[in-house]
Amino acid sequence: MTLPTLGYTRTAIALHWLIALLVFSAFPLGVYMHDLPFSPGRLKLYSYHKWLGVTVFLLALARLLWRLKHPAPPPAGLPAWQRIAATAMHHLLYVLIVLVPVSGWLMSSAKGFQTVYLGIAPIPDLLAKNKELGELLTTVHKALNFILAVLVITHLTAALKHYFVDRDEVLGRMIPLLDRKK
Repeated sequence: MTLPTLGYTRTAIALHWLIALLVFSAFPLGVYMHDLPFSPGRLKLYSYHKWLGVTVFLLALARLLWRLKHPAPPPAGLPAWQRIAATAMHHLLYVLIVLVPVSGWLMSSAKGFQTVYLGIAPIPDLLAKNKELGELLTTVHKALNFILAVLVITHLTAALKHYFVDRDEVLGRMIPLLDRKK
């Protein structure tokens, strides 16, 4: 299978979908576990949530480094306002896939709960334990997650609009099997 001329690289596509899968897993897990009663099961879910967040952070860094050497292909044939909106959306998504895990890391540090990645690699705390700061960072982490969720839904809606309404090649750039030029 060949990628469309104006498509993303296989690496960019793989990183996009891996991060999307992890975000789609971490967000509902975070919402679900938040109000559970304190128990070993809840602690296990928190660990899984943190592991997903650390993995998103690492993949986001990899994606940003990849993107520096491999710029996004220009969206051909779109009106200027759509190109500007798409660029702004992508920049916001990149910022949030970094900030959400960092805010969780800061929150865990301030609350005095060190993250041990995959149960084997302790990640250093970024802050000293501070209950008030931990509560503030909980609010920040939650707000950033919900902003990310709104942006993801908007991003997904725009992609589907391009495919089903505009019937253009925009979605085929990230899902080559849907490329209409083939």
